[in-house]
Parts: sequence; C-alpha cells; structure tokens
Amino acid sequence: MSALPGTTGRRRIYLMRHGFVDYTSAAVRAARDPKVATLTERGEQEARAAGVALSEVHFDLALCSGLARTRQTAEFVLAEHPNAPALEEDGRFGELRSGSYMDFHSAEHLAAVMTFTFEQAGEPEAAFLPGGERFADALLRIREALADLLARPDWATALVVAHEVVNRMLLADVIGAPLGASAGFEQDTGCINILDFDLVPAESGQGTKVERGVIKAVNLTPANYLKNGMNLRSLEAIFTRPAEE
Repeated sequence: MSALPGTTGRRRIYLMRHGFVDYTSAAVRAARDPKVATLTERGEQEARAAGVALSEVHFDLALCSGLARTRQTAEFVLAEHPNAPALEEDGRFGELRSGSYMDFHSAEHLAAVMTFTFEQAGEPEAAFLPGGERFADALLRIREALADLLARPDWATALVVAHEVVNRMLLADVIGAPLGASAGFEQDTGCINILDFDLVPAESGQGTKVERGVIKAVNLTPANYLKNGMNLRSLEAIFTRPAEE
C-alpha cells in the first residue's frame, strides 16, 4: 500500500474549499441556480495563491465535486504542478442540494438564513433550505466518497476541492464530533485543510480500514495566512460584500 514517506499506512488529503464566487450575481439570479456560479477575480487569486503554496506537494490524485467553481479552483492549483494527475470528479463531494431557489430580499438576508441553516445541521430532519437535502443524508454520501477514496490503491497524497458545508461536515466527522459541531469549523474561500488517515489491514484480511483520522491543519488561507482584515465570517463575507463589477 502506498503511504506517506516514513510511515507504513498513512495517507494525506489536502481538502480545499473553492475560491470566492458571487452567489448574488446577475447570472445566478437569472438562472435561479447557484450551481452556475463561477470564480470571481478574487476567487481566481485565492486559487492561484493556494496553488503556489501547494506547489511542492506531490499529488497522486486530484478530485473535485464537478461544479464549475471547484473544477476551476482545482485547475488553478494543478497548474503549478508540471506533472499533475488528471483531475477527476466525484459528485458525492458536491454541495448539499437545496429544495428550490431562495428568493432573498438582500445579501444580508441570505447570509442570515444560511448561517441559521448551518447552525441547525445537527437537529433531527434538518435540511439544506426547505425541501432540500437532509444534512444527515449528505453526511452518508460524503462518508461513502471518503471511504472509497481511502480504499483506492497506489496513492499517498490527494487533492480534494469541495464546498463549505461539505468540508465543515467532513472535518467534524473525522474527529468523531456530532453533526451539529460542523458549524464551528470555519471555511474561508480558497482555504486548505490537511487531513491524515492511518490505514491498517482489515480483520477480514481483505483490504484496509481506517484506524484513525487526524486534522493537521484547518482553514489555511495562503492569500492571507494571518487573516489580517478578514473580520467577517465566511457566510458574512461571501453574501454581504458589495457586488463586484
């Protein structure tokens, strides 16, 4: 089994959130679908900064959720790697599915609703906006995607570019925290998390199992490591900023 140098069964995932997007843009509102959102100029700068920061990391695998904003971010990162692996998609790392487009009164209104929604993730039957995917159901698919990734042979280091709430849920789950704890893991746009997993042979003799997961780093932002001036929480920043021209 491939493993990090100096270890016998340890693998590392660099888990990113995509760069900055404008969910209140004319294109998103016209389509009534946040899936069409793409990186803004700021988002591209964040992705490039992450790529430079990760330029000396050798990636054996690279995955994104398949949405344009994660694919763009991953492409900027991999552009710093002359021998980068082919970018793959796994929709199970995709953002939670909402029931219907939310027609908000203002960006501040949208930020407040989304903050409340995330904070209720641990409640029974809590869903991602009315009629949307249940947080508990999303966690099952995210767990499945992670398990399948860790079961793949011949890799030690992987890049995974996903989404804010997906990353929050995954980080909480890795350390055995309840779903409601996911709201406490801030995920700024373009951030990097580093997760290590120790794998050991399964008792059945077939394949491996995860003995432990360890969070090595959370919410690193290479475009501004010390977060100087980043005084808003992620949801506040992405929804309440002035619209870019």
